[in-house]
Amino acid sequence: MSLLQHAPSLNLEEASTLAKELYDISIVEKELPSERDQNFLVANNPRQKFVLKVANSQEQRSLLEAQNDAMTHLQSRIPFTPRVVPSKSGECLEQILTEAPHFVRLVTYIPGKLLAGVQHPPSLLYDFGRKLGQLTQALWDFDHPAFQRNFHWDPANALKTIREYSNLITDTELLRQVQQCAAEFERTVGARVSKLSLSVIHGDANDYNVIVRDSEVSGLIDFGDMIHSYTIGELAIALAYVVLDKPEPVASAKQVVAGYCAEATANDDELESLWSLMLMRLCMSVCLAAHQQRQKPENAYLDISQESIRATLPRLVAIDPKRATEVLLE
Repeated sequence: MSLLQHAPSLNLEEASTLAKELYDISIVEKELPSERDQNFLVANNPRQKFVLKVANSQEQRSLLEAQNDAMTHLQSRIPFTPRVVPSKSGECLEQILTEAPHFVRLVTYIPGKLLAGVQHPPSLLYDFGRKLGQLTQALWDFDHPAFQRNFHWDPANALKTIREYSNLITDTELLRQVQQCAAEFERTVGARVSKLSLSVIHGDANDYNVIVRDSEVSGLIDFGDMIHSYTIGELAIALAYVVLDKPEPVASAKQVVAGYCAEATANDDELESLWSLMLMRLCMSVCLAAHQQRQKPENAYLDISQESIRATLPRLVAIDPKRATEVLLE
């Protein structure tokens, strides 16, 4: 959680110099939002764009290399993830020295609109589920030691994260809702977690990391939260953001689950844990946002989903989890 204190702080001129020196790219268009790193949209021309990624100074080389390996692994299997672009020296990972050492990478840019910025008709939600299922299948035979890590966003760390940071929630009603979700999860899913499949997952298919083009999901970006965890956690994380602000959240979730199950296998234990895992992701987000905003109050990205979560969580908590699970099992 100390990562936020070690985020890079390059300005556009410094990023431009870096892009030119390492990748012979002449145009830096703008900085892109990020939780703990820095990303810049760069280009050689209007049709050839990339993302220059400057990693947090606390990120380990092994973890960044593992993310590169994952993108390379996926490149020949699915068409909607970025690929790594080597530097002029042929390296997939460069290092710079500013106020602290930072690793630098270049990846391809996927054009389109964010899922967060478009309407969500059933056909798009179904396609989103299909793409997640394809991702799960493509990652099933991939692993890397660096992803066997202790990470605060890991779905398997949900209870631990909530216990550690829920005391920072100042809204008493929101705190009650978070505690209710945690108690329900522990009661209904706690004994089942040992039966959940484990694999490497992307770990952050939120609506700001999903690209939409021509009414279909065309991209999944930001591999910084990859982790070896519950396979079904991939779907639970995605659902957590799909259900926000929806008049019928269970129906929206059902479309994504149906698409996912058209491409990947999920057993009954996984599907019966899904609704609670989804709620736990939202509760983790509330707790971690409370902590992170104290560290970096000027970073608006850290609060990007919180208003929707605060508005939607009461309605989700009011839904009978057994009924929601029955609908998803259909």
